Amino acid sequence: MSETTLFKNARLVNEGAITEGDLLVKNGRIARVGGEIPTPDGARVVDVAGRVLMPGMIDDQVHFREPGLTHKAEIQTESRAALAGGITSVMDMPNTNPQTVTLEALEQKYAMAAGKSFANFGFYLGATNDNIDQIRALEPGRACGIKVFMGASTGNMLVDDEETLDQLFRDAPVVISSHCEDTPTIQANEAAYRAKYGEEVPFRLHGEIRSAEACHRSSAMAVRLAKRHGARLHVLHITTERELEQFAPGPLRDKQITAEVCVHHLYFSDADYDEKGSLIKCNPAIKRAEDRAALRKALAEGRLDIVGTDHAPHTLEEKTNSYFKAPAGLPLVQHAVPLLLELYHDGAAPLELLVEKACHAPAERFSVTERGYLREGYWADLTLLDLNQPQEVKRGDVLYKCGWSPLEGRTLKTRVLQTYVNGQLSYDDGDFLGEPQGTRLGFSG
Repeated sequence: MSETTLFKNARLVNEGAITEGDLLVKNGRIARVGGEIPTPDGARVVDVAGRVLMPGMIDDQVHFREPGLTHKAEIQTESRAALAGGITSVMDMPNTNPQTVTLEALEQKYAMAAGKSFANFGFYLGATNDNIDQIRALEPGRACGIKVFMGASTGNMLVDDEETLDQLFRDAPVVISSHCEDTPTIQANEAAYRAKYGEEVPFRLHGEIRSAEACHRSSAMAVRLAKRHGARLHVLHITTERELEQFAPGPLRDKQITAEVCVHHLYFSDADYDEKGSLIKCNPAIKRAEDRAALRKALAEGRLDIVGTDHAPHTLEEKTNSYFKAPAGLPLVQHAVPLLLELYHDGAAPLELLVEKACHAPAERFSVTERGYLREGYWADLTLLDLNQPQEVKRGDVLYKCGWSPLEGRTLKTRVLQTYVNGQLSYDDGDFLGEPQGTRLGFSG
């Protein structure tokens, strides 16, 4: 990492402000930020010409499907696609095969990702009804968090035992990240719609089956448990207006309980099911336009703290099925930052706020060391954007192993020009340079 790079004439978006100036990278780290910086001998100079330079997005929720589900995706393919979307660090979920529910499996997954991930990587340890001893033995710094599926069945990772949940919230040594949907509520809704439509339930009813009531019932339980034990709770992918009342507005640094929203829930609504069908089936579901408007408002007022993708690819063959057979999940990392910045172009959120939610906030919530900001001494994970270069999403340009995107046919107003990982130019406007530069993320507590 000996290359020195000087970015000239940039719009630096960082820590609530946009400033004009330069940024210097040496030995993989940011050496100077702001003002006019003299060019060091031998430095590579990048004239940004007034375009946006921001920290790389830290995606707190991805499913890269490795090990065991590599017909859908792999760490290498999906992390490569993430660079094109402006993402430089990812936190991958434990519902693989085998599941990441032991400390041994966790370390095996880190070893597997080394040398093949284009983005920096951290992994969750998954909770089950019978692995509380593994969770208690987890040392802070070894995982980004504990992932618990509360009422949303994913094999044996559905944690529905009340005593286990109580112990988890009491004893977890790191942040608990929860998927909150109430299974009995969902099953009752499924039965009612199956009685009416048989197997051919219209996809537009997905948000009524995976309902606001199912989401609220489960997230309310998680919040109660967190308050009872003083646990650090992060509720993933909030989708409903009703749930928002549980989360306080204000700065993340003051909170024990935080919430995430995903880019597709900020972009799509139930009006898109008629066009997209199974391609936007995900759990929790994309819901009403009124819910989407409430999520956008809550993001602006600080009730929602972090934006992620929940990138969850399936093959097109798997997705091209009837309602009950089509799996839930969308591939999203390749267009993550441009998709998020549609809110900026729509006037729904300022650029500084979106960078806070996608870069600074995940670094703070998960205690990621020396990343997520444009700060001297921090690792140079950087994304260079052109806010005025529209791109149509076409299947032929899709980088995922599954080969499709739910955004096909849509035009996004922002383009990722370059992505730097640990100071190295890894993505250059459609081209990938060199070997994977991603390293294991550090977590300070």
